[in-house]
Amino acid sequence: MNNEIYDKKQLTEYSKNALITMYLAQQEALKKQEKQMEDLNKKLDLLLEQIRLSNQNKFGRSTEKIENAEQLTMCFNEAEVTIEQQTIQEPAIEQVIPEHKRRVKPKGKRQEDLSSFPVRIEEHLLSEEKLQELFCGSYRRLPDEVYRKLEFHPATFEVVEHHVAVYCGNKEQTIVRADRPSEILKNSIVTPSLLAAIINSKYINAVPLYRLEQEFARYEVNVSRQVMANWVIRGSERYLSLLYDRMHQKLYDSKILHSDETPVNVIKDGRPAGSKSYMWVYRTGQAGGTPPAVLYEYQKTRKSDHPREFLKNYHGVVVCDGYQVYHKLEEERPDELKVAGCWAHARRRFANVCKSLGKSGSKGSLAETAVNHIALIYRTDNFLEELNPEERLEKRQLLVKPLVEAFFAWVKSNRDTVPPQSETGKGLAYCVNQEKYLRAFLDDPIIPLDNNAAEISIRSFCVGKHNWHGT
Repeated sequence: MNNEIYDKKQLTEYSKNALITMYLAQQEALKKQEKQMEDLNKKLDLLLEQIRLSNQNKFGRSTEKIENAEQLTMCFNEAEVTIEQQTIQEPAIEQVIPEHKRRVKPKGKRQEDLSSFPVRIEEHLLSEEKLQELFCGSYRRLPDEVYRKLEFHPATFEVVEHHVAVYCGNKEQTIVRADRPSEILKNSIVTPSLLAAIINSKYINAVPLYRLEQEFARYEVNVSRQVMANWVIRGSERYLSLLYDRMHQKLYDSKILHSDETPVNVIKDGRPAGSKSYMWVYRTGQAGGTPPAVLYEYQKTRKSDHPREFLKNYHGVVVCDGYQVYHKLEEERPDELKVAGCWAHARRRFANVCKSLGKSGSKGSLAETAVNHIALIYRTDNFLEELNPEERLEKRQLLVKPLVEAFFAWVKSNRDTVPPQSETGKGLAYCVNQEKYLRAFLDDPIIPLDNNAAEISIRSFCVGKHNWHGT
């Protein structure tokens, strides 16, 4: 059909069949235009959603190249890079603290223990002359007005000078020395407290060694990053590796394990700089208030070989996100290993949409409905926390299972109503694909709803990798 415009007189010249044909052709053209407009609107909605999510999250990967040497030290494997192909000369105490002096403990200060913190009492008195002026010599002292302030004292260093007694008999030349304490590293000035402070700063507080070197220098303590790297590696291999292996064995005693992994870029490990590696975390489930055991495992890839080896002797439930590797392990060992899904991951995409749209924009949307569905499942299950395992399982079947059934029925009925590339569409697809694993908690009272425990454990490492320019 062409785009000509006909007036009334021209139309009367056409036959009925011709007019019907023209009308149907026009209707078909309008349908095609509407379909094109609908497709354009969907693409526009997807684009706007991506812009909103980008502004909300701002999780872009940095593509800046690291050029100078100081930046090269800011990485996860800083210790290994720092001492690579170098002979580390252990410093003498005189080099670390020039002209060190023995410190005398201050006298005349009364200390009192208050909630495990030392208390220094400072008295504020009036002079005798002032008291004479005010009271003409006749006064008595009432109970003091007391208030407290909290002071912070920066790190302090103390040189510990060991004097080992040496004895020799008057009648024979045998020389005997008194026992001396074991050294954490032979012929090194480092002490357990100093090494613990360095490891805590680097791996807990995410402070690169070069910054720690600068911090020590401000206290006139000259310990190079190379020396600290050497201490960290030797101390970890000698002591912490044994503790790690023991904890790995005890990890198998837990009926529930949480697992997660996060990417991290390293340098100088035999691959091109910036190659992606992964830090895996394994954490025991909460049980009777017992402190959890948390182990990290660094690997160069995200292959299934790594959790397969780490969990080879484990029999129980692994709570994780939707990564297919764990599902593969369950298929290989169906009678020994069970995988449970994470409802926090199922909720995440819907929550991101709601955040990007705002409270008013998300009202009545599929994303908001999904978030409310999942919130009701959480709220109902949380009321069962104090019950014993048998009662909790019974109540989960009675109260929570119908909510889960209703949620998945709703998901499947709405999956085809939104573009699959949209954030909501991806969230609905995730729920359908993970349904088996998201339902796992219904049949076992000790399985939690989510994998938040592992994510909390790996969060500090994620903070650190940004400080190290790991990503």
